[in-house]
Amino acid sequence: MADLTTNEKKVSSSSYIPDEIALCILSKLPVKSLKRFSCVRKSWSVLFENSDFFNKFRNNLVSKSVPLYDDACFLFKRTMYGTTFSLGLGEDEIVLDLNLPSIFLDNGNQSTEILGSAIDGIVCLYDCFNHTTVVLWNPNTRKRKLVPPTPVKKYLPDGLESAYCLHGFGYDCVQDDFKIILYVNCDLLVGEGEYDYDSFWEIYSLKSNSWRRLNGDHTIPFLESGTKGLEVYLNGMCHWLGLKDDQTYLVSFNLSNEVFLSVFVDECASYCYKLVVLNGSVAMIKNRNDNMSFNISIFGEIGVKESRIRLFNVGVGPLSSSVEDSIAAGKKGKIFFKEKDGKVVCLDLTTLMIEKIDFESNSSIDQIVFYKASHRRLKKQ
Repeated sequence: MADLTTNEKKVSSSSYIPDEIALCILSKLPVKSLKRFSCVRKSWSVLFENSDFFNKFRNNLVSKSVPLYDDACFLFKRTMYGTTFSLGLGEDEIVLDLNLPSIFLDNGNQSTEILGSAIDGIVCLYDCFNHTTVVLWNPNTRKRKLVPPTPVKKYLPDGLESAYCLHGFGYDCVQDDFKIILYVNCDLLVGEGEYDYDSFWEIYSLKSNSWRRLNGDHTIPFLESGTKGLEVYLNGMCHWLGLKDDQTYLVSFNLSNEVFLSVFVDECASYCYKLVVLNGSVAMIKNRNDNMSFNISIFGEIGVKESRIRLFNVGVGPLSSSVEDSIAAGKKGKIFFKEKDGKVVCLDLTTLMIEKIDFESNSSIDQIVFYKASHRRLKKQ
């Protein structure tokens, strides 16, 4: 009997993990896992109130290596003397021949934007003055595919391009298909003859080269036409910051099962927003219109309001007098800002230091996305 008690004590002793080791392990887990483990111990349910743990978690999140960025380079979009695109890695930069269809050139090639993220070597370009003019493009092979306009254009009045708003470009891994999400805001058609329709969503499939209407609720929060930088793609889902009743929501659309999820984010106020992918997590940059400060939050579990965690509150300091807007998030906690003179600087979140960007031509950069070369083929129209 004495031996059994001794063995029990040995087992109990060997299974004990000191708090400092447990916290170190927990700080390396994703938010979704942390929320699940919160019921194990009472102290684990308030981990983010522990400043030491929070700092460890934050530093681990922004500094970890993410396969998403392996062998990736920058894709720059500039708008000086017309839109140009270039690939950059370090100080080397290659200007690309885009060879846009003539329909893009009607606006002097000044209105071409990148929709969301570059995915498996494919970039979605569109005319921001007319969201029904869309091209899929592989910068590595220089091949492009002109996406056919949505059939609904045949039935709605001309001159109301603002009724159409692209919301996302992404990859459906189940169907091995690239898809594009479009919202048609029929509220803008009030008074236009007999066009009394509910607003609706459409989805384009590259595999079928066609559009079809989604069954989604037309009251899902949507982007206003003309907004930029409020949509990203990550892991089979398109995400955007949509408005509804003067409130901001994070909306996520699963490209495989075509389900919408939305969570409340904020009351609309004097703030600017940017949605980015920060080291493998969907994140929101929120800054005041005077650019004196900003904060960064991540959404640990999509569709769950409680999983949103504010990681950083940053006073921009010396950057504030010249910064115009945040334009991208890079690997290992780097945030890119555009200055008023068109140049780009970088804030390293791990050190909170401002870094000079040594791009070959660091001027007039409007968009930066991470790009991984691919030989994905696009059937040219």
